[in-house]
This record gives sequence, C-alpha cells and structure tokens, in this order.
Amino acid sequence: MFRSLRVRNYRMFAAGGIVSNVGTWLQRTAQDWLVLDLTAGPGNAHGSAAALGTATALQFLPMLLFGMFGGVLADRYPKRPILITAQSLMAGLALTIGILTMTGTAQVWHVYVMAFLLGLISCVEVPTRQAFVVEMVGRKDLPNAIALNSSIFNLARVVGPALAGVLIYVLGGTGPIFLINALTFGAVISSLIFMRKSELNLSEPVPRAKGQLREGLRYVLRREELLMPVLLIAFVSMFSQSFSMSIALMAREVFGAGASSFGLASSMFAVGALVGALLAARRARLSRKVLFAGAIGFGLFQIATGVAPFYPAYLLLLIPTGIALITINTVANASVQIATSPEMRGRVMGIYMLVFTGGAPLGAPLIGWLSELGGPRTGVILSGVLVLVGTGLAVVMTRLISSRVREPALAMA
Repeated sequence: MFRSLRVRNYRMFAAGGIVSNVGTWLQRTAQDWLVLDLTAGPGNAHGSAAALGTATALQFLPMLLFGMFGGVLADRYPKRPILITAQSLMAGLALTIGILTMTGTAQVWHVYVMAFLLGLISCVEVPTRQAFVVEMVGRKDLPNAIALNSSIFNLARVVGPALAGVLIYVLGGTGPIFLINALTFGAVISSLIFMRKSELNLSEPVPRAKGQLREGLRYVLRREELLMPVLLIAFVSMFSQSFSMSIALMAREVFGAGASSFGLASSMFAVGALVGALLAARRARLSRKVLFAGAIGFGLFQIATGVAPFYPAYLLLLIPTGIALITINTVANASVQIATSPEMRGRVMGIYMLVFTGGAPLGAPLIGWLSELGGPRTGVILSGVLVLVGTGLAVVMTRLISSRVREPALAMA
C-alpha cells in the first residue's frame, strides 16, 4: 500500500503535501464560512447560497478557460521550478485575504478575486504537479503514488475542516485561518527545493512549436482508453466539485449546525474519501468496471444524503459518498497517466484537469441556484441524478466519437 514512500524525493513531497493540504482545507472551509458571514443579513440570516456558488465557480473558471495552456507549459519547461513559483504565489494570496479579514475590511468581492486568482495559478500548477509524480516514482509505482496522493489529500480533508471549525470558534473568526494556511505552504516549497535532482526521472522538455494544443486534443480523441475516463470525469466533476458547498448548505440551513458541526460533516465525507484512496492504493489493477461502479455509487449516495432525515444519518451517508468519489478520481487519473506517453503527459493532464475542475463554473452556480429555489435537499438530489445521467452520456459519447475518428482513418487507408 505504501511502496512509493520508499522513494526519498516522493517521501519528502508527500510529507510537505500533508502539511500544505491541511492548510488548504483550513482555507477552503474558512472561505465558505466567510462568504456566508459576509452575505448574511436581516433578510437572510444564513447567508447567500448563490454567492457561495459564485465563489466556487470563480475558483474553477480559469481552469475552464486556460487549463489546456497550463498543460502545454508543463511539457515545455522543467516542472519543479514551476511548482515552487506557483506555491509561493498561492501563499501570497492566502496572506492577503487573511490580513483583509483580520482588519475587518474584507468584502465578498475580495473573496471572488482571490478565488479567481487561485484558479488562474492552478491552471499551471495542477497539471504540472500531476505530471511531476511520474518523474519522482517512475511508471511502475505511478498508480500507487497517485492513490497515496489522494490519501494525503483526503487525510488533510479529514483533519482540515474539523480543525477549521474549532479554530474559527476559538480564534473568533476566519481571518487567522488564512494566515495559518499561508505558513503551511513553506512545507511543500521546502520539499521541492531540497529534492535530489539526480534521482528524478526527468522528461525532456518539448520544444516550442505551433499546434501543440491541438496535438494534445487529437491525442486524446484518438485513444478510447483516454477518452472514456476524461469524458466520465467531465460529467461527474461538474457536480462533485460543488459537493463541499452542498455540505455547508445542508449543515447550516437544513440541520442548523454551527461552524464546528459543519467541519465534522466535511470530515466525515473526507473519511470516506481517505478509505477509498487507501483501497485504491492496494489495487494492483484499476479496471474500467471499478471506474463505473464509483460513478454510479457516487450519484446514488448523493441522492441518499439529500433525503437523509436526521443529521447523524446524513453524517454516516457522507462516508460511502466519499469512497465512491475518490474511487472515480483515483482510477481515472491513474488510467490516463499510464496510457499517455511522457512527451504528451503535461498536455493530456492539462485536458484532464480542465474537465476535472472546469465543470464547476457550470455545476456550482446551477446547484446553488436550485438550492435557493427548492432548498439544499433539492440541489443535492438533483446533483446525484445528473451524475447518473452524465455517466450514461460518457459511454454514449465515447462510442460516437471513437467511431467517427476511426472512419476517416479507414477511408485514408
């Protein structure tokens, strides 16, 4: 289960990632709570679900617009310096919003700007980080390393929101949370700086040339083993990315929970995600059947959480929901990276992360709007239904696109 940790560089990266990811989840929880606080008023004591959806959408909008260009940069330039620069910029943003919040000058538009800038940096950082994993561990241990990355991410997801809920209460607000996150970036930046370059499996940078973005798109469209997981992730992530927002709405509006109880709900979901990631790390093969089982399970469990009658039942249902979601993400990510040649990996991961995060600007406002009209339960239930519909559409579209791509090739032959 932990075989990738034998590699020193990856071990350092993983250790730094644990600290940094806890800080990231502290900030994500604080950001949601800050938006609800800033939009609460006499006519809306709980805050605005639409504003929360807008903040989530703005964080993922840049990936929708520029995600594939970030993948091109990941192929053209050494990945480690890119990651150090990106992490430093993110730390600066956390420090800025923390100071604004601490001084009482933070406004909703400040959160919107910060979310958009974070998304802009992520356009380059995320595909670069995804493609950098294979340079640390090699192809043989790549699926295990990806699964362990998910475990680290979700371990932080267990600790972060619960800790954030407590700290918001103890420290009297969300401002200190952003400052703490700014400090945690030092861990991952240090791990990148002190890696042994001689032990990295560096891929040769791809020379600048015209048409590299189109080349990446054609590469994915012509390979069904890439196209299927990419399309499935596109549909599922459109609504999975807004699920943390839905947890905030369900906890606050449906069950009347405070900040600490909201953190507990987020942590229960993350417990399931952590279990799912560890199960994936043990698998020798990540099959397509597992991918579809995760997608269908995620849709069904979302519907179940939407109809949960009591808060304890809701908390328990969040665990299998997290297992199902992380199963989809881990299997799809590993399948795509293994099936991709080294010189194309940055661009392919740029496309993958585009569909992984780029659907949120569409899904998050829609779920926020539906939650405002029919209540949070309606938003969660419809989100689950749309995940199931999207899973079926991914299968149909893969077959249609693959048949159309093959036909011109046969005609030329």
